[in-house]
Amino acid sequence: MSSIEILQDIARRPLEEAQALRPALTPGLLNAHPQHHNSIAWLLWHSAREIDEQLASLSGAETVWTAQGFAERFGLNLTDHEMGFGHTGTEARRIRADDPELLLEHLRAVGEAQLSYLESLDDADLEQIVDPQWDPPVTRAARLISISLDAVAHIAQATYIIGMDPVAFEEPLTQEDHQDQAQEPR
Repeated sequence: MSSIEILQDIARRPLEEAQALRPALTPGLLNAHPQHHNSIAWLLWHSAREIDEQLASLSGAETVWTAQGFAERFGLNLTDHEMGFGHTGTEARRIRADDPELLLEHLRAVGEAQLSYLESLDDADLEQIVDPQWDPPVTRAARLISISLDAVAHIAQATYIIGMDPVAFEEPLTQEDHQDQAQEPR
């Protein structure tokens, strides 16, 4: 397996992990906050946005968020490059989505952009330093791995939230908004 093929496999992981959550993603659960700032909607939105912004920086392309109209479709009234990094609790609570399909479609589009970008690279491109301010300096390959693994980590947090008892949320969920653990997608 080549380096590019390994990176492609890693790039597919965020969407695969998020799609596995789909059976549990009700509007109530998506937007519930389990005694902390980040809801599942925020975690899925941020996963796509952080990949998108960092990929656009690497590729020089416009973000999927603006190029494919997701900013308008989400209707969140955010700046074009806002991705949730450093969001306060109040800011995180502004990220709401009642449609899990929109969140998954956004993540899918970002994943497709990442896979397309990877197809344009070779091993020499992967070795290029893209961020010299770190020690050691960050290569293109390291950044690509990092953005995918960060997204997978946030989606794992969403998985954890799905398994929480309904009373663990700031506003307790109804059973209709939250599946029993026996019905979880994993």
